[in-house]
Amino acid sequence: MGDDPLLYQIRVCGHLGPTLLTAFPEFAPEQQGTETVLTGLLPDASALYGVLAEVEALGLDLLEVRRVRPRLAQDLPVRPIVRPNHPTPEGERSVSTEQQDTLDAILRRSALPVGSDVSEQRRLLHELTSAQPLPPDVTMTSTTLGGVPVAAITVDGVEPRHVVLYFHGGVYVLGDAASAAGLASQVGRRTSAKVYSVDYRLAPEHPYPAAVDDALAAYEALLYDGIAPSDIVLAGESAGGGLVVATLVNARDRGLPLPAAAYVMSPYVDLTLAGASIDTKREADPLLSRELLAPRVTDYTAGQDAALGLISPVFADLSGLPPLIIQVGTHEVLLDDAVRLAQQAAAADVEVTLEITPRVPHVFQAYQPLLDEAAVALDRAGEFLSARLDSADSATGKPVS
Repeated sequence: MGDDPLLYQIRVCGHLGPTLLTAFPEFAPEQQGTETVLTGLLPDASALYGVLAEVEALGLDLLEVRRVRPRLAQDLPVRPIVRPNHPTPEGERSVSTEQQDTLDAILRRSALPVGSDVSEQRRLLHELTSAQPLPPDVTMTSTTLGGVPVAAITVDGVEPRHVVLYFHGGVYVLGDAASAAGLASQVGRRTSAKVYSVDYRLAPEHPYPAAVDDALAAYEALLYDGIAPSDIVLAGESAGGGLVVATLVNARDRGLPLPAAAYVMSPYVDLTLAGASIDTKREADPLLSRELLAPRVTDYTAGQDAALGLISPVFADLSGLPPLIIQVGTHEVLLDDAVRLAQQAAAADVEVTLEITPRVPHVFQAYQPLLDEAAVALDRAGEFLSARLDSADSATGKPVS
């Protein structure tokens, strides 16, 4: 399995002349307007980082990295980059460190500017996310749940036995269901599930409680459609992670049966911005800061108390919630949100797993093609969710996958 080469397409801005192309002799270049697409095989995901380091060193603007699955991989050259399977010698940088530093540099170039308004941030985010196509084996269609628009996501070859209800990030102001489809599909892939990514209403046009209401309506619709709660897991990143926890609390308070488990990545669960890491991790975080978050808090809360449990679930009563897995990186200002959420869940006797990955950014799982830790984290989350789904299956007599 690990011996199969991986085909990558790397898209950069500009025309690469003969001199620059000598830096990428194993890649086939294709000019597309003002951009160049380099296509070639690498022996493994780690080898990609030598190429990205060259792109960075040459001062090229990296637009997209995409992994594809070639049918005739043997017909394409393999870049001869060898990564030995032994500890990094003293004085040398590890592959993981190279990946982390490369990703950090990419994210700092694409971070939303502090002081920009909502429309500008939405435009910039759309440009970034629209440049990332879905994996070729993923299909996305538009539908509704409880009157709420959702993107239904399936993966070829995965027989959906369960359902993932997914909530995208974007500080309740940015993003949409489609932009999160790639990451959401990775959760579905690992849980044998069909995924519904929810297009909840955004502030400032639709402040709290619009997102919370839409999230609950989508979950209720699954139940009304006859899907057993034991066959459902909730998942989300950033604000979507906060919305996952808010939906669980909201559903519990309304007497609804709760799903089998939940998965949150870099959850944004304290809109009072009281976590110490908001300030202590400011330099380490390439994407977020207090200055960037604070105006969007006002957009969402619209005069409501930001400490309300359904706005900032870290302050909610979490008793009775299903098993929860929380993942976060140390290079993000929301580190303390995740840590305090885990503490609150444990204090409420919730089964909770907190995983903190060193030197990785906010929602690092989204960068699977660029970061080994991303795939590892998604695999662990998939195992956690699948174990709870299979346990529920066993309890109800349903065949376990």
